[in-house]
Amino acid sequence: MKGNKKRTATSGTSGISAKQLRMRMTTDDPAYKGMRKIKLSGKELANLPLELFKLAELEVLELSPEREACLFYHVQELPTVIGNLSQLRVLAVDTNKLSFLPEQLSSLLCLERLAVSNNLLSYLPSSFSRLTNLQSLCCSNNRFEELPRSICQLKSLVFLDFSGNSLTRLPQEIGSMDSLESLVLSYNRIQELPESICNLRTLRLLWLSGNCLTQLPRGFSKLKNLDWSDHMLSATLDDNPLEHPPLAIARQGPDAIEKYLSLHLSNSNKPSERKSIY
Repeated sequence: MKGNKKRTATSGTSGISAKQLRMRMTTDDPAYKGMRKIKLSGKELANLPLELFKLAELEVLELSPEREACLFYHVQELPTVIGNLSQLRVLAVDTNKLSFLPEQLSSLLCLERLAVSNNLLSYLPSSFSRLTNLQSLCCSNNRFEELPRSICQLKSLVFLDFSGNSLTRLPQEIGSMDSLESLVLSYNRIQELPESICNLRTLRLLWLSGNCLTQLPRGFSKLKNLDWSDHMLSATLDDNPLEHPPLAIARQGPDAIEKYLSLHLSNSNKPSERKSIY
């Protein structure tokens, strides 16, 4: 629209007092089961009130633009005082213009859910592993070229979404994520999976479509909770140049994968036959 300019957030005085913000606090959102929540949208995102970060009792903070306003108002930077929200359990800052997250974010030790999809992020705070209560992390559609190793130290993490980035590989440490149930890595540039991914015995959902995989790890059949059949959505490998095993074999499940990979390994270890010259 001609004459309209995109606005990105700064933090400062916006005329809203802590008392006014507390009056807007709700506890009736069924998605958060009685947690104290505040949602800012529209013009408020262009000038985050510093008074907001004095509400130490706040448990849910939503700063994602509303659909009709998202073209004009964004959060560009989270203030360092976000670390004051000591009781925060859910932080949603999707679809903004964040290029980094402040180190103080790692002070939110009660944080259980963090949503920062559709931003400009390429790295996480160095102390991110302090968020030991984090259960859900959504970082889709950003600019990550590698999965931060600090994530692999989050033993409470159940859901992890890094789809739509530029990942080319995964760290071996990913196999230590004992609680992980859902791993979404679609539409990256992943060329191979580490053998350690086969240690994720709690994994129930694995989306790998739209990558560059040509083969699966030898122990992939250990992921018994995945269903590769055509009618199930718990695991997807579509849009990969998969050869070992072929996608048709993978869809038959763990036993078929194990049989194929065992046979392939056995054949590759056989010495090549030489024709006699006599």
